[in-house]
Amino acid sequence: MTRWTVADMPDQAGRTALVTGASSGLGFEVALALAAVGASVLLGCRDPDRGRTAMDRIRSQTPEAALRVINVDLASLESVRAAAAELAQRHDVIDLLINNAGVMATPHRRTNDGFELQIGVNHLGHFALTGLLLDRMADSARPRVVTVSSALHRRGTVDLSDLLWERRRYRPWAAYEQSKLANLLFTLELARRGEAAGTAMAAVAAHPGVAATDLTRDLAVARLPVLGPAIRAVVGRLGQGAAAGALPILYAATMPGVENGDYYGPGGPMELRGAPARVSRSDRAADAAVAAALWERSEELTGVHYPM
Repeated sequence: MTRWTVADMPDQAGRTALVTGASSGLGFEVALALAAVGASVLLGCRDPDRGRTAMDRIRSQTPEAALRVINVDLASLESVRAAAAELAQRHDVIDLLINNAGVMATPHRRTNDGFELQIGVNHLGHFALTGLLLDRMADSARPRVVTVSSALHRRGTVDLSDLLWERRRYRPWAAYEQSKLANLLFTLELARRGEAAGTAMAAVAAHPGVAATDLTRDLAVARLPVLGPAIRAVVGRLGQGAAAGALPILYAATMPGVENGDYYGPGGPMELRGAPARVSRSDRAADAAVAAALWERSEELTGVHYPM
């Protein structure tokens, strides 16, 4: 694929997009780029004040942008349901959902519903939100769900017997890798179910490579006086900025030719950086049986059952 930038994005006028985690990092860059090509953008943010600050920043660059902040905390199913209800009341159609918000390698914490934080926010919160919004996407001419994963999914395993880390010794990176593998298994099963139901929806995934974003703020080592600057220096040298990291997500979200079940990431060496390209997934991320079992477990945990 030749060098692709936001200047190559097709016009999105008339489309409504919800971006989770839109107050900073990748989510902000995705929201900014979508607004610049005419989409009405809903900024899904846990902190409404930070959401309004992000909205003001986007308006300073795109004064005519149609923007609204949606308060949604993916660590709370009550908040997810409230956000979905607000969206249903205000919007007849949602064309594009970008499941971007996430946490990485956090200390052992639990969500409001008792889920381990990383699987709770990165997977279960987005699983519930997507299911609750499907009826609003059904009337779109070109509905698309883009879920942000990570190249680290390759190191992950999904333990369905202890998905919430209730019996295993908690390991922050293993929990993160499990959640990112879950993102791809969710996309796989959503794509299969959508196709079987005859819907027009495309379920796709993307990853940013190594991107210097606020995601590392939760890393315990990143807060240490020596290791913190060293980690940021390595990320800056090997990776790319948030705007470049957002490109595979934007490609997956907007380009014609993107197919149901596709996965996009940087096309450079080791998928660390570079122009967007269709990339491969691990064998575990292509396991249809595990994807179906994870789906059933996710419905059980969230209480959200998809209308397919």
